[in-house]
Amino acid sequence: MLEKMDKMNISKLDILLIIINTSIKIIRGLIIKPFLKKSKGLLFVGKGARISHKHNIIAGKNVKFEQNSEVQGLSKKGLIFGDNVTIGNSTMIRPSSYYGVEIGEGLKMGNNSSIGPLGYIGCAGYIDIGQNVMIGPKVSIFAENHSFNDVNTTIKSQGVVRKGVKIEDDCWIGSSVIILDGVVVGKGSVIGAGTIVSKDVPAYSIVIDKREKLLRARMEK
Repeated sequence: MLEKMDKMNISKLDILLIIINTSIKIIRGLIIKPFLKKSKGLLFVGKGARISHKHNIIAGKNVKFEQNSEVQGLSKKGLIFGDNVTIGNSTMIRPSSYYGVEIGEGLKMGNNSSIGPLGYIGCAGYIDIGQNVMIGPKVSIFAENHSFNDVNTTIKSQGVVRKGVKIEDDCWIGSSVIILDGVVVGKGSVIGAGTIVSKDVPAYSIVIDKREKLLRARMEK
């Protein structure tokens, strides 16, 4: 790692600051690791990260919970993070209500996947994120939807539907994308920034804008 930094012409002071910052994250991780359900390797925890109900969380090697992230383990199936997963600065992963009134399903993230800063992952319904998935900043995923068919009663009293969300391997989800309950994003797909996704996306697709326009297939001959 140090040799790579030298080749990138990073100053010795910057290298020292990176080492110190990373070491502090590792120390925080070492404090938290014993309370997790399972943790295989190094755990990096940024300043101000809040991890609750730790006994429901499984972490692989080199999992990173960055600064001010909020990871709530309270869920029926727990939270599972594969190797080299990154949860970005100020991202919230929330399966359940804070006071345990409604318990959600949980989340699984495959190896080498990441969620950018300021994301919201509402995993009341189960969210399954594959391997090598890049999720950009400010992305929101909602695995739950309110029922509202009866106009004679309040929407709040009609309950919710939880179909879940699945994002298959090798997808790139652009900044500020919104993915709604029941959606499957097929393998190798690219979702352009700002898109609202409310229906399934075929594998190797490129989807842009808020009308879910299918621009073209990546596998076109």
